[in-house]
Amino acid sequence: MTEWVKVSQVGDPPAGEVKVVRARELRIALANVEGEYYAVDDLCTHDGGPLDQGDVFDYEIECPRHGARFDIRSGKPLCLPAILPVKTYPVRVEGDEVQIEL
Repeated sequence: MTEWVKVSQVGDPPAGEVKVVRARELRIALANVEGEYYAVDDLCTHDGGPLDQGDVFDYEIECPRHGARFDIRSGKPLCLPAILPVKTYPVRVEGDEVQIEL
């Protein structure tokens, strides 16, 4: 069974930024790219680093530990040292709420 869970308000995080949100027991990195929201596990698949502390460039999020980058739309790793994708979550905006599907 899936459900949509409110994780933030529209505008938080601001465009070009990422923040960690919690949904159930999960830590999820929520990124805002020009008003579009994307959600991935807050866990680099290379060494478990926190992706919410990394930078967002266009549709890429970079792990601050070793520079692994992931496409925040698909979770696909874009460069070494990561070789496994990061889990992504569907995101929608309902009114002023940002919600993710679990």
